[in-house]
Amino acid sequence: QVQVVESGGGLVQPGGSLRLSCAASIRFFSMKAMAWYRQTPGKQRELVATISSGSTTNYADSVKGRFTISRDNAKNTVYLQMNSLKPEDTAAYYCNKQYDLFPWGQGTQVTVSS
Repeated sequence: QVQVVESGGGLVQPGGSLRLSCAASIRFFSMKAMAWYRQTPGKQRELVATISSGSTTNYADSVKGRFTISRDNAKNTVYLQMNSLKPEDTAAYYCNKQYDLFPWGQGTQVTVSS
């Protein structure tokens, strides 16, 4: 059974930084394209960043140049470094595979506010 635990969220002022972590118990983790998503109340979940098995990355236009996704296959962990945070980045953040998604974890809340 797949289990994923997201962590690292919190309250940060505009312009600040956070680093999110996602520990995933996925078979053949290193072979899976992974992604970070985010969701705010009343809106659909949004794809934020992806990383392939070969560590090729892609980002939503809204976070390009500010967020960096990375992975540590030895630890079955995906990270999201978030810099220059804006109030509109406020959301619950989730990790999952990029394709053939597994059940969502609890996510980690990021709140950007002064």
